[in-house]
Amino acid sequence: MKKNILLLGGAGYVGTVITADFLRRGYHVTVLDNFVYKNQFAIQPYLGDPNYKLILGDINDPKKLQLASAECVDSVVVLAGLVGDPITKKYTTESKKINEDGIQGCIDFFDDKNISNLLFISTCSNYGLIGENELADEKFELNPLSLYAKAKVAAEKHLLSKKGKVSYTATVLRFATAFGLSPRMRFDLSVSEFVRDLFFGEELLVFDEHTWRPYCHVRDFAQLIDLVLSAPKEKIDFEVFNAGGDVNNNTKKMIVDSILEFLPDAKVKYTEKGSDPRNYKVSFKKVKETLGFEPKYTVPMGIKELINALEMGVYADSLKNKKHYGNYEINY
Repeated sequence: MKKNILLLGGAGYVGTVITADFLRRGYHVTVLDNFVYKNQFAIQPYLGDPNYKLILGDINDPKKLQLASAECVDSVVVLAGLVGDPITKKYTTESKKINEDGIQGCIDFFDDKNISNLLFISTCSNYGLIGENELADEKFELNPLSLYAKAKVAAEKHLLSKKGKVSYTATVLRFATAFGLSPRMRFDLSVSEFVRDLFFGEELLVFDEHTWRPYCHVRDFAQLIDLVLSAPKEKIDFEVFNAGGDVNNNTKKMIVDSILEFLPDAKVKYTEKGSDPRNYKVSFKKVKETLGFEPKYTVPMGIKELINALEMGVYADSLKNKKHYGNYEINY
């Protein structure tokens, strides 16, 4: 029997890659999205596929949620929301409506629905700022520093409080920072932004180059989500997993050094005291040992594939048309 997956927010940077992966696996994929970034172009590859269905709508609208889940949906993946610190800081009212009220409300919507799995996509940003020699596992104290992370922490708690009260299997994935090519490409994320700017001869100014972040390729996220939705209930039921791999814990300088391997003449300057205080190294031991997940793609591999795409002119307008390639403005 084919899986029937509902992706809430499935037209975004990660969601479109998951869509492609799931369609290749022969799954039925329904997407609910309101194209808050005018990103309709990203779903073009899937239109006309008999296993793909798009519902244009908002997660705050119960009628749209009902419509999207009407056809025997067995698994729900909650990707929706304003993603990232800058966009939520810029749109605080909308952030509360979408990332707090909207996400928790749509989780509540599925309380009495006949689904097998509900997977909530959270973030490793929840760890915020940790000690220099510490490694954050899933039991590490959360220290959200932004509206974005605070809303994610609240939604995690809201979902996990339903243990023993709902029939579905709930799982939380705390995503590392994404990189990699996508139909809805973003250049406002560290790896892709650094590569683009240096490729086009811009001088890159890097703040706090020794701060750590975990990274994960979007195709690896798709692989992991499939692993979760296929896993035995006892392994994933009301469990939290850091989503990524130890190999992709990188400092900003490590990323730049990897780029310079391909672009040795690029210009880089380093400075301190940027506006983003986050610094966290993350342990991915649990997801590896429990689900057997290890990323297939390293940061240098993602850098190489992006440079190859840029050399072919795929993103020739990415400097001039920045708003098209990131979460900068919403049209809501």
